[in-house]
Amino acid sequence: MNKYVKLGLVILLSIGSILFTQEIKLLKNPDSLPVTSMIIIGLLVLWLFSMIGILIADLAKRSGVKVLQDFPVLGWVAITSLVACLISDFFVTAISAVDFLSITTPILTYAGISVADRLVDLRKTSWKVASVAVFVFMGTYVGSALLSQFGLFITGN
Repeated sequence: MNKYVKLGLVILLSIGSILFTQEIKLLKNPDSLPVTSMIIIGLLVLWLFSMIGILIADLAKRSGVKVLQDFPVLGWVAITSLVACLISDFFVTAISAVDFLSITTPILTYAGISVADRLVDLRKTSWKVASVAVFVFMGTYVGSALLSQFGLFITGN
């Protein structure tokens, strides 16, 4: 099967996961937004931007310019979506219809699965990495709590 067809199907599977997440959110909270045609159009626009970014990345890898060859696919997708959104407000409207949390839930799930798939490699790292991770997590939590508390203090709550 063609590489682009496989990647397109994987991204469509991700879009299906996002729609599933949106529907589950609707079941849990009936006041949330239902899946509309604009949400589906927004997800298709995101799919299109992803496919264009993948195509540009492959074309850049074939070029002789080292900077273009080393530029990541995510960068090409971001540039593609930025240019398209600057050209037309339709893309901004379509993408903004998609619920942000419905996108992040499947993405974080896929990230967790990819990390869990590499636990053998993670075990081979030194114990120092684990201690650094614990301090980073604690620092992030304490920093977020302090920032939130400061925001509440400024607003008078």
